[in-house]
Amino acid sequence: MNKELLRNLPKVDELLKEEVVEKQLNVAMRTLVIDTLRETIEYYRNLILKDKIDSISKEKVLETFLNLIKKNNAPKLKKLVNATGTVIHTNLGRSLLSDTAVEAVINVSKNYNNLEYNIETGKRGLRYSHIEDIITKITGAEAAMVVNNNAAAVMLVLNTLCNGMEAIVSRGQLVEIGGSFRVPEVMKFSNAKLVEVGTTNRTHVYDYENNINENTGVLLKVHTSNFKILGFTEEVSIEDLVKLGEKNNIPTYEDIGSGVLIDYCKYGFTYEPTVQESVKKGIDVVSFSGDKMLGGPQAGIIVGKKVFIDRMKKNQLTRALRIDKMTLAALEATLRLYLDEKEAIDKIPTVNMLLSPKDEIKKKAISLKRRLKNKVSDFNFDIEEDFSMVGGGSMPTERIETYVLKVKSKVYTPEEIECKLRMNEIPIITRVYNNEVIMDLRTIFKKDFDDIVKAFSSIK
Repeated sequence: MNKELLRNLPKVDELLKEEVVEKQLNVAMRTLVIDTLRETIEYYRNLILKDKIDSISKEKVLETFLNLIKKNNAPKLKKLVNATGTVIHTNLGRSLLSDTAVEAVINVSKNYNNLEYNIETGKRGLRYSHIEDIITKITGAEAAMVVNNNAAAVMLVLNTLCNGMEAIVSRGQLVEIGGSFRVPEVMKFSNAKLVEVGTTNRTHVYDYENNINENTGVLLKVHTSNFKILGFTEEVSIEDLVKLGEKNNIPTYEDIGSGVLIDYCKYGFTYEPTVQESVKKGIDVVSFSGDKMLGGPQAGIIVGKKVFIDRMKKNQLTRALRIDKMTLAALEATLRLYLDEKEAIDKIPTVNMLLSPKDEIKKKAISLKRRLKNKVSDFNFDIEEDFSMVGGGSMPTERIETYVLKVKSKVYTPEEIECKLRMNEIPIITRVYNNEVIMDLRTIFKKDFDDIVKAFSSIK
């Protein structure tokens, strides 16, 4: 039987003459079509050899081919719907760019631009000149520069200020960030020698002071934005660290993590230090991310005293860590919105989602539930109050009041619903809790509603 089925497998040349394949040749690359035909034939050959089928037809082979080529021709990095309620979801691309930032990226991508050209002088320019003024205006710093992420910023700052010397840091601030990357390991690549002081929960000024010597290069403070230690704790304030640095003529550096440029306390959030606050308190250098709380593209922004920033600009590592024209355009457009806080809240998606009123979230939940009930069966949708998370290693204890749709079915288990939504052509990423599928409307846009309804309608 196996030999007979194997003989009946169609050949590539034979399938190329079929109408459905010819249509694909008109819209897809020939190499992709041929490779997919071979993949299809190989798929059925394996099924035959494993005795998993007892018949085969050309129609079935062509149907499999069409499914495979659709999959093979689709981009690996794709759009999806974040229904998890985690606003800055690291696994789902972190912050979304504003419309103005996207337009800026398209503009510089499709056209020649003055990335490193000074239009006034007609000579070579510096890419940092396009963005330094706006960063210093917003943060109050003397100077600024940008690299490709905050880990790169940490490495560049320490390599510049502390190459072959000691960096003193509190033991309680040696955090692990996403993907098992650890601050101490990143620091080692800078060629700075790490000196841990204090304990996990308590570090005092004298812990720093007792470890200062002629080989001390920098006093380092790392904001533990992805976890909190509560209870019997103490840490050295920026003011005290600055005083100690000035007393001993040693530069101070704070890795603040998320780039918070808005005081979220006045909107009901727990305290999170802003970049402006650190600069005002006299820290010599501050670095932070562009794609977390700031709501821009992936970038590591370094601000501080001009004497130190100028040294970093001349560091040979800077060329390896520099940002490209698209990141630069997106970041400039994002920062321009921060010149007016209301504009930033209205137009930067991350900030807007974090600060969207609970009543607005409820309206979206009611609207989506109505559309789902009118279009799909086999599911029950209930609107309930719940909590969203900031995410991205920021404000770990913050819970934002929200409304969610809880999904139940007598036909499908929660795990089956979650999987089917996740495997949809446009994946819908949800969470499962207490035997229910949960969709948080804080991170769902109205433009996502069609995709969600279509996904539920296709569940079989």
